[in-house]
Amino acid sequence: KKYDKACDFYKKHKTRINYTRLTCVFVSVTAYLAVVIAACSLNFQRALPLLIITVLAVVFICWDFLVAKYEDRVAAFFSPGERYLEKQWFWLKWVLCAALIITIILWLIFDTAKQGSRQMISFGGLVMYVVLMFIFSKYPTRVAWRPVFSGIAMQFILGILILRTKVGFDVFNWLGIQIQTFLEYSDTGAKFVFGEKYTDHLFAFKVLPIVVFFSTVMSMLYHLGIMQWLVGKVGWIMHVFMGTTPVESFVAAGNIFVGQTESPLLVRPYLPYITKSELHAVMTAGFSTIAGSVLGAYISFGISASHLLTASVMSAPASLATSKLFWPETEMPQVTLKSDLKMNLLEAASQGASSSILLVANIAVNLISFLALLAFIDSALSWVGNLFDYPQLNFESICSYIFMPFSFMMGVDWEDSFIVGGLLGYKTFFNEFVAYERLSKLINNREKGGSMYINNVKQYMTVHSETIATYALCGFANFGSLGLVIGSLTSLAPSKRKEIAGGAFRALIAGTVACFMTACIAGTVKFSMS
Repeated sequence: KKYDKACDFYKKHKTRINYTRLTCVFVSVTAYLAVVIAACSLNFQRALPLLIITVLAVVFICWDFLVAKYEDRVAAFFSPGERYLEKQWFWLKWVLCAALIITIILWLIFDTAKQGSRQMISFGGLVMYVVLMFIFSKYPTRVAWRPVFSGIAMQFILGILILRTKVGFDVFNWLGIQIQTFLEYSDTGAKFVFGEKYTDHLFAFKVLPIVVFFSTVMSMLYHLGIMQWLVGKVGWIMHVFMGTTPVESFVAAGNIFVGQTESPLLVRPYLPYITKSELHAVMTAGFSTIAGSVLGAYISFGISASHLLTASVMSAPASLATSKLFWPETEMPQVTLKSDLKMNLLEAASQGASSSILLVANIAVNLISFLALLAFIDSALSWVGNLFDYPQLNFESICSYIFMPFSFMMGVDWEDSFIVGGLLGYKTFFNEFVAYERLSKLINNREKGGSMYINNVKQYMTVHSETIATYALCGFANFGSLGLVIGSLTSLAPSKRKEIAGGAFRALIAGTVACFMTACIAGTVKFSMS
């Protein structure tokens, strides 16, 4: 009865209530704009970030309003041009591909003449990875090249904007600084719980609380609707630009912000109906990126925040490009329209928030077991090597020879390629936490200075090699994650159990190559601003 009374009251005073609501919104917006103007007049430089955020918010709100209101009219206006492009697409796509290739070649020629030839190795590595993925593709003759070339083009565009232009570099550098400052607030909670000397146990009481803090913030952003909007926009851009299906695009976009077990929840109702190629793309996207919750932990190690942010964004289109090259689409996707897809982001957010304790425990337990196992393996290998007068034999030295060709083709300096190869081995056979922890020690050694070689063992690398290693390691592609992905996806889509198990290892390889391609492009644009 009370509900009926409330409904009757609303119907009776609907006009007045709506007028009051609009008045409150108008007053609030006016007050906010007055605050922005006042802040800019007092100190424009200090208020510049607030002004930029405000302008972007206004632009996107207006865009969403216009699209929602006039979407049909806009579609009707552009439909003749769309039909014309469809008719001419057969030859137009080859013209665009040729123009893209010629542009890249000319840019490399002029850039090489200006800055040297070192980035040519990185570009050669990119070509090598594309060729290898094509050779070992599941269906080489069925490859659709639009997602491949457009994904690589998106990486180049992002790399040039972020790493080569002063504005892009300054923006991401500023974002990195703000994130580092923001993450330092977790120290307040850690100090209260663990005491003033919490930094004596750096990883347990300093790094792991950052994971809890960041997971909480991400969950709040989902509940406020900010992440839904952001994931939707990024996914829509990749869907339109790359021609990938909505399921693939939104999962790849979601993986920039959430982990590989949470991102499939974005499209959970559609998982039983996706094709094998789409399923492979979903798994590849999880392997080739990292979650926002652990991003803060890597930053606390001393890894560059701006490079980690850049790698996370660039690897999203790379995952789709490598996935569509390694396992091309041979079926007809059932979920094809953007309007058919409703993202289940709230479920992804709630699971991400509730599992932060499990995430922290999982990280701690894995590191304890992995590092203990690594120490045992190193001891055993040293004992074997000592039998042949080579006591220096260890896991890192074996991995350095296995992965050295891959690291060198990314553009790593020759003398550093063995070290980066060892880091790639740690990342692949253990996890990226172990690899980044080792990389942070190398960075600290360089910052402290001192001798580069001690007992013929190199103690640190060049900044160029460190940066490429940062990009190459930025992904969940390791054998530990393989079982995690198979288990989580099987629980979400039991009918796809066979396809998941059959495609997971190929997705692991594709995710690894996606990270390598991101490192190659970062090496090609050459960090002239860093």
